Amino acid sequence: MMAVKQRLPMAGRALREKRPTINELSKALGLTKGTVSRALNDYPDISPATKQRVRDKAKEMGYRALSYAQAVKTGQVCAIGLVLNLGSDNAHRPFLSNFIDGISRAVSRRNWTLTVATADGEKDELLTLKRLIEEHKVDGFILPRSKAHDPRVALLKEEGVPFVIFGRTQDVDGVSYFDVRGEAAMRDAVLLLAKSGHTRIGFINGGTEYNYSYLRETGFRQGMDRAGLPLDESLMLSGGYTKAAGHRLGAQLLDKETPPTAIVCALDIAALGVYRAAEEKGLSVGKNLAVIGYDGLPESGFSQPALTTFSVDMRYSGEQLATLLLRQINGEKPEDLRKLVNAQLIKRMSHQSK
Repeated sequence: MMAVKQRLPMAGRALREKRPTINELSKALGLTKGTVSRALNDYPDISPATKQRVRDKAKEMGYRALSYAQAVKTGQVCAIGLVLNLGSDNAHRPFLSNFIDGISRAVSRRNWTLTVATADGEKDELLTLKRLIEEHKVDGFILPRSKAHDPRVALLKEEGVPFVIFGRTQDVDGVSYFDVRGEAAMRDAVLLLAKSGHTRIGFINGGTEYNYSYLRETGFRQGMDRAGLPLDESLMLSGGYTKAAGHRLGAQLLDKETPPTAIVCALDIAALGVYRAAEEKGLSVGKNLAVIGYDGLPESGFSQPALTTFSVDMRYSGEQLATLLLRQINGEKPEDLRKLVNAQLIKRMSHQSK
């Protein structure tokens, strides 16, 4: 049977015929085709000024690379993957909108796409990563919420798939990451409270399996040491990654014979739970109990009193992670793709109790 080639409607043919080619883009810029291609794909040997010039002209002309053609030519599908583990707790859900928006902005500027999948627990997360790799759905992964010893890292290293972590791990050999210095925030929180006259300060950490918990505890200890305050291990608790947990752990601290006059929380969500524990004990946050959180949850600004916190720009974080991953996919070494930034202190009323 003779194959019949379907003809496009006139409007469709005209639209396709008007699509500018990379040759036309190169001619308009006065650059070689190779330079234009490398600029569009963010290769490190092309200067930032040339990359921006090429992108601006491509946008002006309406040039867009055909993804299937790129895949055939480069072996890439021009997509990065993000697998969200929603099985353990919902601590990262309030940030997802800005986080995903930041990633999408970065990949869209390079005509790439973001593939998002969800998993229910660690085992399912690893299976999802394997499936996306086997099906060649993505060229690399962004890994949120790093663990101290992360099985995702071992898997992707074994498979030879590029990845970047939002956070750090105990073993950073061959690892690219973007992270916020949570340890510095915890240290500064203690110093802020010590400056106000607090000497008995409690600490509620997050889940101990996550590397951020190790770093934030380290920062809390450094703050106590730098302030010259005695460290009472009984005032340091872990597992505060929900409001209910913050309430329970806060009550445990406030039930002590000599309770703390201030509490530093590794997560805002736990700090908001401490508010309820304080209320049940007849204490008023911001008057006779100081509380400081970390994350910059929108909800923290509407608590009574508004929570003093260290804010993380999740949109910026998403953009940086995507940019580092794309650079790695284009040949840069993971060890050269690491970035640390500071959280921003937002002083409100919850820490002013002395």
